[in-house]
Amino acid sequence: MKFTASQIAEILNGKIEGNPDAEVDKASKIEEGTEGSIAFLANPKYNSYIYSTQATICIVSTDFKPEQEINTTLIKVDNPRQAFSKLLEIYNQVKMDRSGIEEPCFVSSSAKYGKDIYIGAFAYIGKNVEIGDKVKIYPNSYIGDNVKIGNEVTIFAGAKIYSECQVGNHCTIHGGAIVGADGFGYAPDGDAYMKVPQIGNVILEDDVEIGAGTTIDRATMGSTILRKGVKLDNQIQIAHNVEIGEHTVIAAQTGIAGSTKIGKHCMIGGQVGIVGHIKIGDRVKIQAQSGIGRDVKDDETLQGSPAFNYGDYNKSYVHFKNLPKTMEKIDELEKKLNSHEQ
Repeated sequence: MKFTASQIAEILNGKIEGNPDAEVDKASKIEEGTEGSIAFLANPKYNSYIYSTQATICIVSTDFKPEQEINTTLIKVDNPRQAFSKLLEIYNQVKMDRSGIEEPCFVSSSAKYGKDIYIGAFAYIGKNVEIGDKVKIYPNSYIGDNVKIGNEVTIFAGAKIYSECQVGNHCTIHGGAIVGADGFGYAPDGDAYMKVPQIGNVILEDDVEIGAGTTIDRATMGSTILRKGVKLDNQIQIAHNVEIGEHTVIAAQTGIAGSTKIGKHCMIGGQVGIVGHIKIGDRVKIQAQSGIGRDVKDDETLQGSPAFNYGDYNKSYVHFKNLPKTMEKIDELEKKLNSHEQ
């Protein structure tokens, strides 16, 4: 789909300098701009590219003044980065605008669904499923029995939501994610282990996003809960009965063991490991590859494995990396001391 400079300027409330009929059908970085693309300039260190870019249209700040001739049409706005993000969001909505039920797919006769939905080919919708308005379920997805899905939810290809789980409004579940698999629960039985039935569910509140390949286990009893606004990266493991507070963000390959409670507005880096049955407070920051084995108070920033205070970690690391030299000095001092005593 093509957009003219005039259409884009109207969307962004911007001012055109150049050809108002210039057309674009793709986005690009300013340094990689090609004919028919739109780019933006927000960082002054990229200013030189505005004079060489092949992008047809470029979004710039209202106070930008070219120092030499340029070939691109400019659209001036207050905040170029924010404007470009808004444009990408609109473009994405247009690109993903699908509706209807494709064949072949299976939709149970007892399932209920709202207006303007899309169900892709080879999707499976189980018994007593409830689906809201403007929901998009892409091909090869699985929605188990008794699942409830709110309005304006997007479930990408190959995602699976097991029975009894609940998904709030405006959620996004990316391809390959699994919501509601069994929690890892076993009891010793002689020389073997007996599986403990996992009869709970998973609840995703509004505005939750689940990355590709992430798994969220159902509770043994009760619910595994992701509160409003939680954002999970790809390939994360959330165990049974975990609860994650509002607007907490977690990066890839993090694993959270069972029954741990995480507070609001936390930021957890990649490859973090968190043991089970602990409580992490609000606004906690955990650096990548840290191991958390204890309760964490509000507003702590941690690093290391086992993790401790971020500032103390950095101070300790200075000594740790100099440890060989420190040991040499200690050995020399011991030799001198022994020589003195003799």
